[in-house]
Amino acid sequence: MFVDRVKIHLKAGDGGDGAVAFLREKYRPFGGPAGGDGGKGGDIILEATSRKHTLYDFKFQAHFKAQRGEHGKGKNQHGKDGEDLVIYVPVGTVVIDAETGQVLCDLVKDGQRCVVAKGGRGGRGNARFATPTNQSPRYAEKGEKGEERWIILELKLIADVGLVGLPNAGKSTLVSKLTKARPKIANYPFTTLSPVLGVMQIDEERQIVLADIPGLIEGASQGRGLGHEFLRHIERTKILLHLIDISDTREEEPLKAFEIINKEMESYSPSLTKKPQIVVGTKIDSLSDKAYIDFLKEEFNKRGFPFIAISAITGENLDKLKYMIVEKLQEASK
Repeated sequence: MFVDRVKIHLKAGDGGDGAVAFLREKYRPFGGPAGGDGGKGGDIILEATSRKHTLYDFKFQAHFKAQRGEHGKGKNQHGKDGEDLVIYVPVGTVVIDAETGQVLCDLVKDGQRCVVAKGGRGGRGNARFATPTNQSPRYAEKGEKGEERWIILELKLIADVGLVGLPNAGKSTLVSKLTKARPKIANYPFTTLSPVLGVMQIDEERQIVLADIPGLIEGASQGRGLGHEFLRHIERTKILLHLIDISDTREEEPLKAFEIINKEMESYSPSLTKKPQIVVGTKIDSLSDKAYIDFLKEEFNKRGFPFIAISAITGENLDKLKYMIVEKLQEASK
């Protein structure tokens, strides 16, 4: 099950209390104050890992608590620090304070860490408070409380290319042909219930990561259909492949379908429509009037978008599409 947004509670470790103690040894009857400091409470740390791809585990555990610091002891023995608690999350996780909405960190690299709740400082023992005028202090500090907060974890997939389009535009089929990903494919809306990542091999050294984003519908930015849940995954992509069904059996007129998706992306975040797009007409194996392709190419070129018509079933123009993707990514990286 793909889960990309969860709310969890964190409690960092409390600091240990300082000790009140006095040195009482056979040959040192007046050894003075000897209370040690309390240990520091453990921090809670989030670490990004490429071995995780969903926040599903947090559906079963929403509360996390780090170890508290040990109390100080006599003979100036300091308490042991509490162990830090490391929580592993997928690469691409955004950490948000649930109360303020502030973004605490954005974990975009494997191994990247972020301290999200700091452990409390240990209290000082009475040995720390001895002065020439107060040589036998009978008090010590309490340890500080560790930070406690609710946070929201929001996963945004990291991919070079995002595939967008209405349901049944052919995104999953195309991803399966260009990469080794094997998304579920069927002839009904909302086949893709969660984003799917696939890796397209260009040569021995170069790879391109594609993300199949679930089909959007009109009103997706307001929460209709499945699209609203996954629009966030388009944000990190460098370019978009905008797939449009141009077969004889299409449900929406291609130009209208294109406008619907762009409108929903702009409603969600205006920056999405500023991403470079390649418009891909799909299912030409089911198109009887091939002249229609030239018409669409002219129309999209007028709008400033490169257009290519393909068939993922027969493989027609897939190599040309790969070349266009590489070229567009190079332009976007300049």
